Formats: sequence, C-alpha cells, structure tokens
Amino acid sequence: MTNEDLEKRIQTLAQWLYEARYPVVFTGAGISTDSGIPDFRGPDGLWTRRDKGLPAKPMKPWDSVDPNINHLAVTELQNMGKLKFLISQNVDNLHLKAGIRPEILAELHGNIALLRCQKCQRTIEKSSDKRICACGGELKSSVVDFGQSLPAKDLAQSFEHSGKSDLFIVIGSSLVVTPAAHMPQEALAAGARLVIINQGDTPYDMNAQLRFFESISEVLPPAVKKLKKLMGLFE
Repeated sequence: MTNEDLEKRIQTLAQWLYEARYPVVFTGAGISTDSGIPDFRGPDGLWTRRDKGLPAKPMKPWDSVDPNINHLAVTELQNMGKLKFLISQNVDNLHLKAGIRPEILAELHGNIALLRCQKCQRTIEKSSDKRICACGGELKSSVVDFGQSLPAKDLAQSFEHSGKSDLFIVIGSSLVVTPAAHMPQEALAAGARLVIINQGDTPYDMNAQLRFFESISEVLPPAVKKLKKLMGLFE
C-alpha cells in the first residue's frame, strides 16, 4: 500500500475517533515492543523466534521499562475524552505508568507490579511489601499463569464495555488468546466499527472496517495528532 493510502486510512481513523461516543481500545503485546518488550507472534516475537529455532532476545528488567509513544497516545485519547475503556492483555504496567486511570482499565492477565487479594480480589502495589490484605486474605502476584482463571471483575467489565462500544480499536494483538479474543465479536454485535492495527494477521481481519498492517507508531500517534486538529486542540 502507498503512503497516500496510509495517510487516508489514518485520516479515517481520526475522523471515526472524532465521531465516536463510546470508543474502546484493546491492546496486546505489540504496543509494548517499542519499549523493548518482545511480543509473541510478531515478526520477531517470542513464539516466532522459537518456531524458527532462534533464541529469545534479551529483555530489560520489568521495572526499568518505560511507556513508549503508543502508550502515551492512548493516554492522550483518555485525556481528550476519547477513551471510554481500555482492555489490555499486557502485564507490563506500562498503561498505568503512562497515566491511564485505573478505573477505566481492565488488565485481563494481571499486572507485574500489583498483588491481588485471594479473598476480596483487591489489588495493591507490590512495592508495599504487604502479604496480607486488610480483609485478611492472602496477597499474591496478580499475573495470571497458564491454566488460571482471568480476574472476574476485569473480564466482566471488558465484555460490558465492548458491548457498549461504537468504535473498537485493536492495537498490537493477534486476537487468538481467548476469552480476550471474543471482545471484538461483542463490539461487532453491538454495531461498532472495528479497527485493527497489527502487523500480523488476525482472525478478525475480514470483519475490520479499517485495517493497518503498518507499525503502531506509524499509525496511532499521527491519528491522535489529526484528532486534536479536528477537536480544535492545538499544541
């Protein structure tokens, strides 16, 4: 596709964001690759390299990783009133570091920086060094391991907001891990426009009204910049 075609699609995304009354964003590992965290199924992802017989790339310590321009672009959507809810498959804490309000974020696979009470499900900072919740429940890592159930509240909120959305934007996810991958279907059933920004194929490509195979940084920050102009917000 030509640069002119990309420009038109970015303009369309900005226009759809401008028109949207209930935009919901869904992020996967791909949004964090520019921060130095490898994804799984991308061109140089963990599973992709494994399948090619290549070793995994070395990774920075979790606590030294910072949000990149794509996380910050999502936060800008929040600050402009153009993000009703954010659903993330990531455990890297980068959305919260970037300034996303916890009450509009569902972290389906937990958060490396948070502990979860096994009794009341409340989460607290791991840095607190607490082991027992105020309710008396045991505090353990909130990260969901293979075979464990997803946090009930986050999952319920994700389905609820997906079903209310009129614009559902998938960023950096291959949409193959369930039940998270069912969220776009909820949005489509509600009549939402579906936008996918992901370099690899997804099962929903034929359902997307707008599809970007380009890198996220080529698409999202420019779209947010165009949205600002549409909203009369100038830097």
